[in-house]
Amino acid sequence: MIGSGFRDHFSGHASEYREFRPAYPPELFKWLASISPGRSLAWDCGTGNGQAAIGLADYFECVFATDASAKQIAQAELHPRIEYAVATAERCPLPAASVDLVLGAQALHWFHFDRFYAEVRRVCRPGGILAATCYYEPSVNEAVDAVLARFQDLVRPFWPAGREWVDAGYRTIPFPFEEIAAPQLELTLDSDLPRFLGYLGTWSATREFIQANGFDPVSKMADQFEEAWGEKDAVRRSRWKFNVRAGLARAMDSALQ
Repeated sequence: MIGSGFRDHFSGHASEYREFRPAYPPELFKWLASISPGRSLAWDCGTGNGQAAIGLADYFECVFATDASAKQIAQAELHPRIEYAVATAERCPLPAASVDLVLGAQALHWFHFDRFYAEVRRVCRPGGILAATCYYEPSVNEAVDAVLARFQDLVRPFWPAGREWVDAGYRTIPFPFEEIAAPQLELTLDSDLPRFLGYLGTWSATREFIQANGFDPVSKMADQFEEAWGEKDAVRRSRWKFNVRAGLARAMDSALQ
């Protein structure tokens, strides 16, 4: 959990984040819409470059997508039903009781939980839903995974605080809401080697490593990855473990209490 100050790990490579990160499965947004009390307004908190907001826009009349990084918002894909804004998770400009669904996609571990959860309860209408998604442990094949394990060992000391929540698949993250069972979904990406290495370059641990050591660990290990990958133009499928936690943010009868 981060403190009161926003720690920006991604603005320095916002364009790379947009280019190399995997897209969320379409089934996620269909399911989220199905459990929401309405489809008028969704808040995508920690939207980054808007990947999840675009998926939500297929089902909600309006998506309010926020991120504390102005550079990430500048890279976001425009859509007529999405309104982007620079704002922290703990201070949302939306009015009270206005939101059907709040989504934190690969972002909850960066937030101050108590203050964010208070905002979720404030902005949600009766029956409103909070959902958080998490992907982790990428895998390609036995040969590539062996090199990837060495790479992870190299950069592991440079993960910012909060990474432990991701490594546990959000199973241990504080989540004080009545939970709704989520479906098992698959997150995959078909890519060549340059794109896969580009993805590794977006890790906050990779960026922290570069700042601390003065060289890029992805470049240092590129030859090992190329040998394991085969032809660098060969397209291979990466798979991530993917978990969703969802809960009732505001009970249906809370407005009467």
